[in-house]
Amino acid sequence: MSKVEPHTAALAMLARRPYSVAEMRRALERKFPGSDAAGEVVARLRSQGYLDDKKTAEQLASSLARNRHFGPHRIRRELKARLLDYRFIEPAIARAFEETDERASLERLLDRKLRTLKRPLTRQKLASLCQTLLRRGFSSGDIIKTMRSRPELRPIAEDADLSDLEVEKDLKSSEL
Repeated sequence: MSKVEPHTAALAMLARRPYSVAEMRRALERKFPGSDAAGEVVARLRSQGYLDDKKTAEQLASSLARNRHFGPHRIRRELKARLLDYRFIEPAIARAFEETDERASLERLLDRKLRTLKRPLTRQKLASLCQTLLRRGFSSGDIIKTMRSRPELRPIAEDADLSDLEVEKDLKSSEL
């Protein structure tokens, strides 16, 4: 049985998905405990251009916005979870939403969610839908505007007490 070298293991990991510098270092330290190779391998991969937090942040933010229809708050949380350098997170989010229209993404997500809701729509279902959209990372103000702009939702959205969303928004911004 041959022993895998740290550099070879890191390349295999990068072949599966992009890693941040800190995430790769942590993974290598876990995979090769007691070895000083993690720092050397990370430095080598950075010099070869395989590890780049800025590029990884931009690619991941763009992918999450375009394919998963995540809003900026959720993308920020995902990028922080990937241990990306904080200096690259906000510019990556800004660039992702230059490419992808946030409002259009929210509209598409809302359309998809409305198709799966059983009729009749009630306040409780609308509140649950709003919470789903908040978890996806969209701002409460945008969610409320989008809900009220829909003719089929307007009577329920205007009746419903959506002030809970503002409280949720305050809680969300405090945890970031």
